[in-house]
Amino acid sequence: MAFHSGAPRQPVDVFPGSDLGPKFFCVNSSCAAPASALRGGAAVPQPYTNAASEVPSPAEMEPDRPIGYGPSESVTDPRDGRKVALKKMPNVFQNLVSCKRVFRELRMLCFFKHDNVLSALDILQPPQIDCFEEIYVITELMQSDLHKVIVSPQPLTTDHIKVFLYQILRGLKYLHSAGILHRDIKPGNLLVNSNCLLKICDFGLARVEEPDPTRHMTQEVVTQYYRAPEVLMGCRHYGSAIDVWSVGCIFAELLGRRILFQAQSPIQQVSNICNICISSPLLSLTLYVLFQLDLITDLLGTPPLSALSAACEGARAHILRGAHKPVSNGSTGSELL
Repeated sequence: MAFHSGAPRQPVDVFPGSDLGPKFFCVNSSCAAPASALRGGAAVPQPYTNAASEVPSPAEMEPDRPIGYGPSESVTDPRDGRKVALKKMPNVFQNLVSCKRVFRELRMLCFFKHDNVLSALDILQPPQIDCFEEIYVITELMQSDLHKVIVSPQPLTTDHIKVFLYQILRGLKYLHSAGILHRDIKPGNLLVNSNCLLKICDFGLARVEEPDPTRHMTQEVVTQYYRAPEVLMGCRHYGSAIDVWSVGCIFAELLGRRILFQAQSPIQQVSNICNICISSPLLSLTLYVLFQLDLITDLLGTPPLSALSAACEGARAHILRGAHKPVSNGSTGSELL
Protein backbone atom coordinates (compact mmCIF):
# COMPACT_ATOMS: atom_id res chain seq x y z
CA MET A 1 0.00 0.00 0.00
CA ALA A 2 2.93 2.36 0.48
CA PHE A 3 3.98 4.71 -2.29
CA HIS A 4 7.34 6.32 -2.83
CA SER A 5 7.88 10.03 -2.32
CA GLY A 6 10.18 12.00 -4.62
CA ALA A 7 13.90 12.52 -4.11
CA PRO A 8 14.69 14.70 -1.07
CA ARG A 9 15.30 18.35 -1.86
CA GLN A 10 18.17 20.47 -0.58
CA PRO A 11 17.56 22.49 2.61
CA VAL A 12 16.29 26.01 2.11
CA ASP A 13 16.12 28.60 4.86
CA VAL A 14 12.55 29.83 4.55
CA PHE A 15 12.73 31.91 7.73
CA PRO A 16 16.10 33.69 7.45
CA GLY A 17 17.10 35.69 10.49
CA SER A 18 13.79 35.20 12.28
CA ASP A 19 13.74 34.96 16.06
CA LEU A 20 11.58 31.99 16.92
CA GLY A 21 11.30 32.93 20.57
CA PRO A 22 12.82 31.47 23.74
CA LYS A 23 9.91 29.31 24.86
CA PHE A 24 6.99 27.22 23.71
CA PHE A 25 3.35 27.49 24.61
CA CYS A 26 2.40 24.01 25.73
CA VAL A 27 -0.75 22.53 24.22
CA ASN A 28 -0.08 18.82 24.60
CA SER A 29 -0.77 16.49 27.48
CA SER A 30 2.89 15.78 28.24
CA CYS A 31 3.35 19.31 29.60
CA ALA A 32 0.93 18.65 32.47
CA ALA A 33 -1.13 21.82 32.12
CA PRO A 34 -2.92 22.89 35.31
CA ALA A 35 -6.58 22.06 35.77
CA SER A 36 -7.49 25.74 35.40
CA ALA A 37 -6.22 25.61 31.82
CA LEU A 38 -8.89 23.09 30.81
CA ARG A 39 -12.20 24.41 29.52
CA GLY A 40 -14.85 22.26 27.96
CA GLY A 41 -12.50 19.29 27.67
CA ALA A 42 -9.94 21.11 25.49
CA ALA A 43 -6.57 22.39 26.62
CA VAL A 44 -6.09 26.16 26.43
CA PRO A 45 -2.47 27.13 25.58
CA GLN A 46 -0.52 28.07 28.70
CA PRO A 47 3.06 29.38 29.03
CA TYR A 48 5.50 26.50 29.33
CA THR A 49 7.98 27.27 32.10
CA ASN A 50 9.98 24.06 32.48
CA ALA A 51 13.55 25.34 32.12
CA ALA A 52 14.88 21.91 31.20
CA SER A 53 12.69 21.79 28.09
CA GLU A 54 13.12 25.35 26.82
CA VAL A 55 14.34 25.82 23.28
CA PRO A 56 18.06 26.76 23.63
CA SER A 57 18.14 29.29 20.79
CA PRO A 58 16.63 29.92 17.35
CA ALA A 59 19.93 28.99 15.72
CA GLU A 60 19.63 25.46 17.11
CA MET A 61 16.23 25.06 15.46
CA GLU A 62 17.30 25.54 11.85
CA PRO A 63 15.09 23.99 9.15
CA ASP A 64 16.12 20.47 8.11
CA ARG A 65 14.45 20.63 4.70
CA PRO A 66 11.48 22.22 2.90
CA ILE A 67 8.37 20.10 3.26
CA GLY A 68 6.61 21.00 0.04
CA TYR A 69 3.19 21.97 1.40
CA GLY A 70 2.41 25.53 2.46
CA PRO A 71 4.72 27.90 4.36
CA SER A 72 6.12 25.09 6.52
CA GLU A 73 9.54 23.63 7.22
CA SER A 74 10.76 20.37 8.66
CA VAL A 75 12.67 21.07 11.88
CA THR A 76 14.08 19.04 14.75
CA ASP A 77 12.61 19.71 18.18
CA PRO A 78 15.71 20.13 20.40
CA ARG A 79 13.79 18.96 23.47
CA ASP A 80 13.32 15.38 22.27
CA GLY A 81 14.96 15.21 18.81
CA ARG A 82 11.64 14.57 17.08
CA LYS A 83 11.05 15.74 13.51
CA VAL A 84 8.15 18.21 13.38
CA ALA A 85 6.72 20.79 10.99
CA LEU A 86 7.10 24.51 11.67
CA LYS A 87 4.34 26.62 10.11
CA LYS A 88 4.62 30.38 9.83
CA MET A 89 1.51 32.59 10.02
CA PRO A 90 2.64 36.05 8.81
CA ASN A 91 0.90 39.41 9.28
CA VAL A 92 -1.61 38.04 11.76
CA PHE A 93 -2.68 41.55 12.83
CA GLN A 94 -3.00 42.99 9.32
CA ASN A 95 -6.77 43.43 9.61
CA LEU A 96 -9.71 42.26 11.68
CA VAL A 97 -10.63 39.45 9.29
CA SER A 98 -7.10 38.04 9.39
CA CYS A 99 -7.09 38.18 13.20
CA LYS A 100 -10.35 36.29 13.44
CA ARG A 101 -9.26 33.58 11.01
CA VAL A 102 -5.89 33.09 12.71
CA PHE A 103 -7.55 32.94 16.13
CA ARG A 104 -10.07 30.37 14.88
CA GLU A 105 -7.34 28.26 13.29
CA LEU A 106 -5.17 28.25 16.41
CA ARG A 107 -8.07 27.34 18.69
CA MET A 108 -9.05 24.49 16.38
CA LEU A 109 -5.50 23.18 15.97
CA CYS A 110 -5.13 23.10 19.76
CA PHE A 111 -8.49 21.36 20.18
CA PHE A 112 -8.26 18.61 17.55
CA LYS A 113 -7.27 15.10 18.62
CA HIS A 114 -7.86 12.75 15.70
CA ASP A 115 -5.74 10.47 13.53
CA ASN A 116 -6.92 12.12 10.29
CA VAL A 117 -6.90 15.76 11.37
CA LEU A 118 -3.72 17.81 11.77
CA SER A 119 -3.25 19.22 15.28
CA ALA A 120 -0.86 21.67 16.91
CA LEU A 121 1.87 20.30 19.15
CA ASP A 122 3.18 23.67 20.36
CA ILE A 123 3.04 27.39 19.59
CA LEU A 124 6.18 29.50 19.76
CA GLN A 125 6.04 32.42 22.15
CA PRO A 126 7.01 35.79 20.60
CA PRO A 127 10.31 37.18 21.93
CA GLN A 128 8.85 40.68 22.40
CA ILE A 129 5.23 41.75 22.42
CA ASP A 130 6.08 45.01 20.64
CA CYS A 131 7.22 43.19 17.48
CA PHE A 132 4.56 40.50 17.59
CA GLU A 133 3.50 40.24 13.92
CA GLU A 134 3.79 36.55 13.09
CA ILE A 135 3.06 33.23 14.76
CA TYR A 136 4.99 29.98 14.47
CA VAL A 137 3.06 26.76 15.06
CA ILE A 138 4.61 23.33 15.61
CA THR A 139 2.55 20.56 14.00
CA GLU A 140 2.98 16.93 13.10
CA LEU A 141 5.34 16.33 10.18
CA MET A 142 3.87 14.92 6.96
CA GLN A 143 5.76 14.16 3.76
CA SER A 144 3.55 15.56 1.00
CA ASP A 145 -0.03 16.39 0.04
CA LEU A 146 -2.63 14.65 -2.09
CA HIS A 147 -2.36 17.15 -4.95
CA LYS A 148 1.29 16.24 -5.52
CA VAL A 149 0.38 12.56 -5.42
CA ILE A 150 -2.38 13.03 -8.03
CA VAL A 151 -0.19 14.94 -10.51
CA SER A 152 2.80 12.62 -9.99
CA PRO A 153 3.51 9.52 -12.11
CA GLN A 154 3.02 7.40 -8.99
CA PRO A 155 0.38 4.76 -9.85
CA LEU A 156 -2.74 4.77 -7.70
CA THR A 157 -4.54 1.49 -7.27
CA THR A 158 -8.15 1.03 -6.24
CA ASP A 159 -6.93 0.19 -2.74
CA HIS A 160 -5.01 3.47 -2.56
CA ILE A 161 -8.13 5.44 -3.51
CA LYS A 162 -10.28 3.54 -1.01
CA VAL A 163 -7.83 4.19 1.82
CA PHE A 164 -7.50 7.90 0.99
CA LEU A 165 -11.25 8.43 0.64
CA TYR A 166 -12.01 6.56 3.86
CA GLN A 167 -9.58 8.71 5.83
CA ILE A 168 -10.93 11.94 4.30
CA LEU A 169 -14.48 11.01 5.28
CA ARG A 170 -13.36 9.82 8.70
CA GLY A 171 -11.61 13.11 9.46
CA LEU A 172 -14.51 15.12 8.04
CA LYS A 173 -16.96 13.17 10.19
CA TYR A 174 -14.91 14.19 13.24
CA LEU A 175 -14.99 17.87 12.23
CA HIS A 176 -18.71 17.92 11.43
CA SER A 177 -19.52 16.09 14.67
CA ALA A 178 -17.83 18.98 16.46
CA GLY A 179 -19.94 21.47 14.48
CA ILE A 180 -16.99 22.69 12.38
CA LEU A 181 -17.09 23.49 8.67
CA HIS A 182 -13.69 23.26 6.98
CA ARG A 183 -14.80 25.27 3.89
CA ASP A 184 -11.61 24.61 1.91
CA ILE A 185 -11.38 20.86 1.30
CA LYS A 186 -9.06 20.26 -1.66
CA PRO A 187 -6.16 17.89 -2.45
CA GLY A 188 -3.58 20.50 -1.43
CA ASN A 189 -5.07 20.58 2.08
CA LEU A 190 -4.88 16.82 2.55
CA LEU A 191 -1.44 15.80 3.83
CA VAL A 192 -0.15 12.27 3.25
CA ASN A 193 2.77 10.06 4.23
CA SER A 194 4.42 7.23 2.33
CA ASN A 195 2.43 4.75 4.43
CA CYS A 196 -0.80 6.31 3.08
CA LEU A 197 -1.71 8.06 6.34
CA LEU A 198 -3.81 11.15 5.53
CA LYS A 199 -4.55 14.22 7.63
CA ILE A 200 -6.79 17.21 6.91
CA CYS A 201 -4.98 20.53 7.37
CA ASP A 202 -5.30 24.31 6.77
CA PHE A 203 -8.17 25.60 8.88
CA GLY A 204 -7.75 29.24 7.89
CA LEU A 205 -11.30 29.36 6.48
CA ALA A 206 -12.88 26.95 8.98
CA ARG A 207 -15.60 28.07 11.36
CA VAL A 208 -18.36 26.64 13.50
CA GLU A 209 -21.73 26.00 11.91
CA GLU A 210 -24.16 28.92 11.94
CA PRO A 211 -27.47 27.74 13.47
CA ASP A 212 -29.38 30.90 12.49
CA PRO A 213 -30.36 30.66 8.79
CA THR A 214 -31.05 34.41 8.65
CA ARG A 215 -27.41 35.29 9.36
CA HIS A 216 -25.33 35.59 6.21
CA MET A 217 -22.09 33.65 5.80
CA THR A 218 -19.25 34.63 3.48
CA GLN A 219 -19.20 33.23 -0.05
CA GLU A 220 -15.43 33.64 -0.40
CA VAL A 221 -14.77 30.04 0.60
CA VAL A 222 -13.48 26.87 -1.05
CA THR A 223 -11.25 26.83 -4.12
CA GLN A 224 -13.55 27.29 -7.13
CA TYR A 225 -12.96 23.82 -8.61
CA TYR A 226 -14.26 22.21 -5.41
CA ARG A 227 -16.97 24.74 -4.59
CA ALA A 228 -20.52 23.45 -4.09
CA PRO A 229 -23.28 24.68 -6.47
CA GLU A 230 -25.19 26.50 -3.72
CA VAL A 231 -22.11 28.61 -2.92
CA LEU A 232 -21.45 29.24 -6.61
CA MET A 233 -25.02 30.49 -7.03
CA GLY A 234 -24.72 32.97 -4.16
CA CYS A 235 -26.31 31.09 -1.25
CA ARG A 236 -25.89 33.17 1.92
CA HIS A 237 -26.24 30.27 4.36
CA TYR A 238 -24.83 26.78 4.00
CA GLY A 239 -23.82 23.78 6.06
CA SER A 240 -21.57 20.74 6.08
CA ALA A 241 -22.80 19.65 2.65
CA ILE A 242 -20.31 22.00 0.97
CA ASP A 243 -17.44 19.94 2.43
CA VAL A 244 -19.02 16.70 1.26
CA TRP A 245 -19.33 18.09 -2.28
CA SER A 246 -15.61 18.87 -2.23
CA VAL A 247 -14.85 15.29 -1.20
CA GLY A 248 -16.87 14.02 -4.16
CA CYS A 249 -14.82 16.21 -6.52
CA ILE A 250 -11.61 14.84 -4.99
CA PHE A 251 -12.87 11.27 -5.38
CA ALA A 252 -13.41 11.85 -9.10
CA GLU A 253 -9.99 13.50 -9.36
CA LEU A 254 -8.33 10.48 -7.77
CA LEU A 255 -10.00 8.21 -10.32
CA GLY A 256 -9.32 10.34 -13.40
CA ARG A 257 -6.06 12.03 -12.29
CA ARG A 258 -7.47 15.39 -13.41
CA ILE A 259 -9.76 18.10 -12.02
CA LEU A 260 -13.41 17.20 -12.60
CA PHE A 261 -14.98 20.67 -12.82
CA GLN A 262 -12.49 23.17 -14.21
CA ALA A 263 -13.67 26.62 -15.38
CA GLN A 264 -12.55 30.24 -15.50
CA SER A 265 -15.54 31.77 -13.69
CA PRO A 266 -18.21 30.67 -11.21
CA ILE A 267 -20.92 30.80 -13.92
CA GLN A 268 -18.91 28.53 -16.19
CA GLN A 269 -18.25 26.31 -13.19
CA VAL A 270 -21.99 25.85 -12.56
CA SER A 271 -22.54 25.28 -16.29
CA ASN A 272 -19.94 22.49 -16.26
CA ILE A 273 -21.60 20.91 -13.24
CA CYS A 274 -24.99 20.99 -14.96
CA ASN A 275 -23.61 19.50 -18.16
CA ILE A 276 -22.13 16.56 -16.27
CA CYS A 277 -24.48 15.98 -13.34
CA ILE A 278 -27.83 17.71 -13.91
CA SER A 279 -30.48 17.69 -16.61
CA SER A 280 -32.80 20.41 -15.27
CA PRO A 281 -34.41 22.65 -17.95
CA LEU A 282 -35.20 25.40 -15.42
CA LEU A 283 -31.64 25.53 -14.09
CA SER A 284 -30.20 25.40 -17.59
CA LEU A 285 -32.42 28.36 -18.57
CA THR A 286 -31.26 30.34 -15.52
CA LEU A 287 -27.63 29.70 -16.37
CA TYR A 288 -28.25 30.69 -19.99
CA VAL A 289 -29.79 34.01 -18.90
CA LEU A 290 -26.89 34.77 -16.55
CA PHE A 291 -24.38 33.87 -19.26
CA GLN A 292 -26.12 36.21 -21.70
CA LEU A 293 -26.13 38.92 -19.03
CA ASP A 294 -22.36 38.54 -18.70
CA LEU A 295 -21.92 38.85 -22.47
CA ILE A 296 -23.99 42.05 -22.55
CA THR A 297 -22.10 43.66 -19.67
CA ASP A 298 -18.81 42.72 -21.32
CA LEU A 299 -19.89 44.77 -24.33
CA LEU A 300 -21.80 47.66 -22.71
CA GLY A 301 -20.13 47.80 -19.31
CA THR A 302 -21.72 47.70 -15.88
CA PRO A 303 -24.91 49.79 -15.84
CA PRO A 304 -25.25 52.68 -13.36
CA LEU A 305 -27.12 52.22 -10.10
CA SER A 306 -30.02 54.31 -11.41
CA ALA A 307 -30.59 51.75 -14.17
CA LEU A 308 -30.26 48.82 -11.75
CA SER A 309 -33.28 50.06 -9.79
CA ALA A 310 -35.52 48.96 -12.67
CA ALA A 311 -33.93 45.49 -12.96
CA CYS A 312 -35.31 42.32 -11.46
CA GLU A 313 -33.84 41.19 -8.16
CA GLY A 314 -31.89 38.28 -9.66
CA ALA A 315 -30.25 40.38 -12.40
CA ARG A 316 -29.45 43.18 -9.97
CA ALA A 317 -27.84 40.79 -7.47
CA HIS A 318 -25.82 39.09 -10.20
CA ILE A 319 -24.45 42.37 -11.58
CA LEU A 320 -23.63 43.83 -8.16
CA ARG A 321 -21.88 40.60 -7.14
CA GLY A 322 -19.51 40.77 -10.11
CA ALA A 323 -16.57 43.08 -10.74
CA HIS A 324 -17.21 46.48 -12.32
CA LYS A 325 -16.78 46.39 -16.09
CA PRO A 326 -15.67 49.49 -17.97
CA VAL A 327 -17.87 51.13 -20.59
CA SER A 328 -16.86 50.41 -24.19
CA ASN A 329 -17.68 52.25 -27.45
CA GLY A 330 -19.10 55.26 -25.60
CA SER A 331 -22.06 53.35 -24.20
CA THR A 332 -23.40 54.21 -20.73
CA GLY A 333 -24.64 50.70 -20.10
CA SER A 334 -28.17 51.94 -19.38
CA GLU A 335 -29.42 50.17 -22.54
CA LEU A 336 -28.81 46.86 -20.78
CA LEU A 337 -31.83 46.97 -18.51
